[in-house]
Amino acid sequence: MRIAMVGTRGVPARYGGFETAVEEVGRRLADRGHEVVVYCRTTPGQDERPARHLGMDLVHLPAARTRALETLTHSALSVAHLVAHRSDAAFVFNAANAPLLPALRAFGIPVATHVDGLEWKRAKWGPVGQRYYRAAEALAVRWSDALIADAQGIADYYRTEFGAPTSLLTYGAPLVRPGADRLAELGLTPGGYHLVVARFEPENHVDVIVDGYRRSGARKPLVVVGSAPYADDYTRHVHALADDRVRFLGGVWDQQQLDQLYASAFTYLHGHSVGGTNPSLLRALGAGAAVLAFDVDFNREVAADAGRYFADAADVARLVDEAEAAPATVRAAGRRATGLAERYDWDDVASGYEQLARRLSDRDVPARRPSGRRSGTWSPRGRRAPRPAAVPGVVIPLPTSAPESVPQLRAGQQ
Repeated sequence: MRIAMVGTRGVPARYGGFETAVEEVGRRLADRGHEVVVYCRTTPGQDERPARHLGMDLVHLPAARTRALETLTHSALSVAHLVAHRSDAAFVFNAANAPLLPALRAFGIPVATHVDGLEWKRAKWGPVGQRYYRAAEALAVRWSDALIADAQGIADYYRTEFGAPTSLLTYGAPLVRPGADRLAELGLTPGGYHLVVARFEPENHVDVIVDGYRRSGARKPLVVVGSAPYADDYTRHVHALADDRVRFLGGVWDQQQLDQLYASAFTYLHGHSVGGTNPSLLRALGAGAAVLAFDVDFNREVAADAGRYFADAADVARLVDEAEAAPATVRAAGRRATGLAERYDWDDVASGYEQLARRLSDRDVPARRPSGRRSGTWSPRGRRAPRPAAVPGVVIPLPTSAPESVPQLRAGQQ
């Protein structure tokens, strides 16, 4: 099949979860003989624009350099290119791109939309942006041939709010054993620091983590990796909360060094709250890090009983102090994390995408999609219960015109 991937910054993956998924899934689909085309976003001053990467064909296109329009303008150019060159199936990442879906449908290109998390809950968008994302969710439900969710909580949301079935395609968790020789460059030692890796956005609660750590009596430093475009005010706020035990490294783009930071951290603090299954959290589990995570169902779904959970800065301070007082418990949590990570396999995830692409190519999808009207019954309350017994996997709903009664198969089953 010829499979297109639209709506991300592209590959090589250097930024976020979507890019990681495109690289890991796309390379495996290419290895299986499919022609994979990835649309990549160019940036000012970018010199290298390779035509291929890990067996995938790359198309480089520009974007408006404003936060509100960057994704949509690049995706619009990508869709224009795609309708001229066609594909058997298209994966569109980010519900924000939903207004572009009719163009793909008009040219007979079947499309699945990866809806990501609850983007309308992100404070960075403001009232207009949040209304746009809520409208885009409804359009994605109405105009996609299939929807992809990367976490059970997201699948639950679309089922409850829209009566819409989804294909549950999680991320993989690489098992990271990179050594520790690159830590000396940063003045760090194995087990000698707490770690945060996150874009600086309010919903990732970097400020809560830094504030809570400052209130703690921790002796090990807090190492903060990450930044964000268009977030100068929030970045200044986070820095203002820190004391001299906090070290800000900015972005770390060397994957080996970043993996060593994960693998050698005493604890990994994860504040993400509105995405789905988060690749950074999975990478921490795969590195055997003891996890302290913000208390939402997405994080409990992944870290389960290997994690401990916080809701505010006071919780962070308490958990950090308790961790430093009980290193044996921290090591046990790290071992449990590795066991959980083994259940998130990129080969299985790629098989799920391959099955879905085949369904799209064969037009084996419901003739009638849900209307996109909201039920108004979804509520985040009571959604923090852990699911430690659930085995993460790739779930593909069979085609049906009745979303309420969708039977499911795990990837690889016939």
